[in-house]
Amino acid sequence: MAPKRPKSRRSSAGSKGKDKDKKTQPPTPQDKPGHPDDIFPLVLTSATQELFGCRTDEDVTRESPYKLLKKDNIIQDIKTRAAVSDFSPVKQIVLDYPEEEILLVFDRSFTYGQCFYLVLTPEAKDRILSPPEPETPEVFESEVSKTPQPKLWISLGSEQEIDEESVTETRQKLCYKFSRVRRKFGVPVCFSDRNTAAAKDSYLECASYQDSRFSIKQMQRDCGMQAVPRLQSSSAQTQWRFQKNICTQYYPRELHEEEIESTTQAESQRNLLNSVTPRVLQALQQEEIINVFLDDCKALGTLAETGDWSGKVSEDLVLHYAFTDQKYTKDKKVSSINWHPTIFGVIAVALTDKKKVQLDESSALIGRPAIIVFYSFSDPSNPQLLLECPDDISAFEFNPSNPNIIVGGCVTGQVVLWDISAHIAHLQGAQPGDKKATTDILDLDDNKENNTPVARYCAVSALQSGRKAPITDVQWLPQTFEVTRRGLPMENMYKVSVQVVTCSPYSTIMFWDVRVPQLLNQSLSDRQQNVDQKTPITPYSVPATFEHLDRTWKPLFRISLPKINNSGEYAPFKFSLQHYACNGNTGKNSEKAHENDSTEDITDYSQLRAPSAQTLTALEDVNTKFYFGTQDGEIVYTDWKLEKDDSGRLHSAKPLLCFRAHQGLVNTIQRSPFFKDIILTTGGWNFAIWKEDFMDGPIVVSPSSEQQCTVGCWSLSRPAVFFIGKEDGSIEVWNLLENTSEPAHIHAHITSAKITCVKPWTVSPKLHFLAVTDDLGMLRVFEIPKSLYIPSRTESSSVMKHFELEKVMLKNYLKRDEMWVKEKKEAEELKKKTEPDKPVKLQHENREENTKEHSHYLTLGENVLKGVGLWPAAADTGNT
Repeated sequence: MAPKRPKSRRSSAGSKGKDKDKKTQPPTPQDKPGHPDDIFPLVLTSATQELFGCRTDEDVTRESPYKLLKKDNIIQDIKTRAAVSDFSPVKQIVLDYPEEEILLVFDRSFTYGQCFYLVLTPEAKDRILSPPEPETPEVFESEVSKTPQPKLWISLGSEQEIDEESVTETRQKLCYKFSRVRRKFGVPVCFSDRNTAAAKDSYLECASYQDSRFSIKQMQRDCGMQAVPRLQSSSAQTQWRFQKNICTQYYPRELHEEEIESTTQAESQRNLLNSVTPRVLQALQQEEIINVFLDDCKALGTLAETGDWSGKVSEDLVLHYAFTDQKYTKDKKVSSINWHPTIFGVIAVALTDKKKVQLDESSALIGRPAIIVFYSFSDPSNPQLLLECPDDISAFEFNPSNPNIIVGGCVTGQVVLWDISAHIAHLQGAQPGDKKATTDILDLDDNKENNTPVARYCAVSALQSGRKAPITDVQWLPQTFEVTRRGLPMENMYKVSVQVVTCSPYSTIMFWDVRVPQLLNQSLSDRQQNVDQKTPITPYSVPATFEHLDRTWKPLFRISLPKINNSGEYAPFKFSLQHYACNGNTGKNSEKAHENDSTEDITDYSQLRAPSAQTLTALEDVNTKFYFGTQDGEIVYTDWKLEKDDSGRLHSAKPLLCFRAHQGLVNTIQRSPFFKDIILTTGGWNFAIWKEDFMDGPIVVSPSSEQQCTVGCWSLSRPAVFFIGKEDGSIEVWNLLENTSEPAHIHAHITSAKITCVKPWTVSPKLHFLAVTDDLGMLRVFEIPKSLYIPSRTESSSVMKHFELEKVMLKNYLKRDEMWVKEKKEAEELKKKTEPDKPVKLQHENREENTKEHSHYLTLGENVLKGVGLWPAAADTGNT
């Protein structure tokens, strides 16, 4: 920052009158302390610099700071601009200067307080332009240091140890040759697996491929620009040295009636109004149609996307679609939503009844059937598909390997499977117009005009005995591994998701397998016969994909969740597993996996068979630890692997972490899509962020809000952004890089009811949607603004540094708290030791002391009364 300029020597307006008759004396070098006598610091405005050709950083620079000015030009400038001239303070010095050229030096570092200084004497000019050469001291021959001569090396036997430790190459280096014929340059490449035995000369081409385990984000790109704006600097000669508040009082100029009449009746005035009126009306009309004062170049790239005439990027969520249907959503709320993984604009919502009615076993269920509704952007007013459910669905999820397979959890504790392969053409909008042959009608209100197709569920698990435990969360295991009956992670030879994990407050955590059990495995001939005789699936028939599981499906593996400190078990409500990326196929199952990948019916789950655990390869790098939240607001971190006790029996392990971070039900546990060890949890009146390798508690905890947090989710494009749904129908957008104590933006009045689910979806790099559902059964789809989905270049690394900093701060806080408790305890113990022990008195000793004190008090009162003459002496004499 440049230093402040010194105040002007000219007097203010108030003092001009007093010094009017005084003659202005030129300043002398002694008046300017802090610099040599032969120079004078100056301030040159941009106009003066332009006039004399001494513009800073252009005509004069740090390397070439000198400029010779003509004495006549300076005198002429003083005569022309008088006191306004920047050289007026040195007028007399310039007139007395003996030579024709005066040296002006550019002082970029403000050594003498200003950006320029004028050399006042010819001797100083010569000294500055031609500085004397420094004298080199004479060096005597005796003082010259001689180079030391190395001494002879004496071997002590270390060269033998060096030779023994050195590594020499004994194997011949391998040479690889990569080539390609010229005719294949630029041709699309299709990679596939090949067997070396089938290749000629056992030679295979090793072509490059992209590793699916990680992706390298391009942080910097070298590119050229076609046009850039020109930089132009300008300044005003007038400087606003003193800021003052100034007000002006004015009054309108009023005309007399005669002047007004003569002006309105004038012919020239009429002609002017007649000529100007059409142009003014046209300008006003154009102003209503388009903003004529808008700079199109500045608004380029922002105006078309945001629709804001001001040229600024909007930060509000823009409503694009609203889905609702009174036939299905009346008196119901949305419990779960999911975007279709492959079809554009298709989203499914699960509807549950608001009022839970307890019915006896003998009473019949009278009401509307439970369904999952599919909506589409192509027809927002009508549902595209209905999934029939045996009861209300609290959570469901698409299969990551085959989106046509859907799993859901009922409030009765049953797990349901659907296969919507027959309805994909209808969801894609390519279904024929014959509705009689392609639709199955679900009549809710005896309305025969309802033509929404219905998909029946393929299988439902066996009803659990005892009380009904609702399934509150469901998740497919990744296609990279599977779990045995003992909870051991094994390699998945089919490379498709075949197992489901469910969560229930009463039935703990359960693992389910959708393949045909080993007891039901058929012979190879029967299996082939069934495949040949398989009938095509139609929309109005129930698929036989999971016929082997219907009504008999039971969990493969079940774990209980014992409490960490006392007896009893936790009641999990939501959970989160870490996604596992396989490091490649190793072992004897690799060839089987390649064979299965080439088959056409690999995604046909009716043909998959559960293999024996002995034939699978164990995976040691699978993270079997997971987080789950309870109904009491507790966040628990535990391991699903079973442990052996002293007797050798397997039992569930004790949790590694239990922390109560929320004052209510935990409704969200979600891992960050950018960092696998960062988890977001919401519940009660706040949210928290956890780091998996840190066991001392959450690294970020939000302050308590007035409204409860009902749901939360991470952004799919920005690592620092996440969304929080509230009970009052608002959505908070948090940015960890801006502020961790309050949201970056609040979108109020999204809906008038409680928000139940929030789900983002990325269509393209420039189109991002956010699905929001409420307690009234309504689905709204908003477009996310550009400011919320375009990350900065260093946002990912900055967020990671922020998490590490929060982790260190929490560790320091816990250490200080622990030290304070320890010091307080030691101080209390020291105080007890230093205080003398009071003797313990018995009850009769206390009674005797009280009697003595009472008698002493009576004697003292008697003496006082006798002293003042109030004691009854006669009574005392009579008595004696």
